[in-house]
Amino acid sequence: MNPVILFLGVAVVLIFITVSMSIRIIRPFEKGLVERLGKFQRILDPGLNMVVPFFDTTIKVDMREVVLDVPPQLVITKDNVNVEVDAIIYAQVTDPVRSRYEIANYIIAATKLAQTNLRNVIGEMDLDSCLSSRDSVNSQLRDVLDEATDKWGVRVNRVEMQRIDPPRDITEAMSRQMKAERDKRATILDAEAIKQAEITKAEGYKLSKILEAEGEAEAVRKTADAEKYRQLTVAQGEAQAILSVFGAIHDGRPDEKLITLKYLEMLPKLAEGDANKLFLPYEASGMISALAAMVEGVKSNDGPRSEKAPATAPQGGTSNT
Repeated sequence: MNPVILFLGVAVVLIFITVSMSIRIIRPFEKGLVERLGKFQRILDPGLNMVVPFFDTTIKVDMREVVLDVPPQLVITKDNVNVEVDAIIYAQVTDPVRSRYEIANYIIAATKLAQTNLRNVIGEMDLDSCLSSRDSVNSQLRDVLDEATDKWGVRVNRVEMQRIDPPRDITEAMSRQMKAERDKRATILDAEAIKQAEITKAEGYKLSKILEAEGEAEAVRKTADAEKYRQLTVAQGEAQAILSVFGAIHDGRPDEKLITLKYLEMLPKLAEGDANKLFLPYEASGMISALAAMVEGVKSNDGPRSEKAPATAPQGGTSNT
């Protein structure tokens, strides 16, 4: 075999190996740490990077947010109740150098630190506060973990409590308490509904009575107005009749028959009542005499005239009924 060809072949292989060992490809979510002969050299950004072969070693660090599951554990609250709690931690590397060289495994360290601080935070709160103030627990735990992991180049973005499970007997007591509270609210609402219904019914009855009274008052007023109008109309008619008679008398042309008949028409009305005596006005006697004279005149025209003169009624006298 030709030594030249063999040498060229070996050279090509060595060049290929050297080039391949000099090229480092970093993905977008990673950072590269270059160590040269055991000493940190520099940080490689995502993309194609060149390093010194045989001398440089590249360590890739994942910069994405990671989810750390805190295992369930029993914690004693401030009011001495054992509760089982677990949580989830969302952490992210912010400094690849410190996360590599300041802590051996930041994931295990953050998990254990979360367990310890979870016991501390829950131990300072009673059961009701733990169940109703999860946001407060999450905030306190995140602040504690973020402060502790900052020197590791890790940031704790948030902490979420998954479960807070009290003992079974406590759960049953809480269920009974909740049921009693619901029953109490239902009873109060029923009483308020009945009260409101009675008030509405009373107001409706009151309004109906008011409307009924107003209707009756309006009817009475209408009836009174009608009666008043009738009486005024009758009075006006009678007044006009009297004025007509008075005018005829005053002008010296009274119709004696008409006046006499008007007086005779009024006699039955004057006789109404329980009195046994009837007082006739002075003019009535003259009218009766005139009527008697007219009657005698009619008789004389129909037959022999009577010799006797018509009797004159006493003026201003009385007549027994």
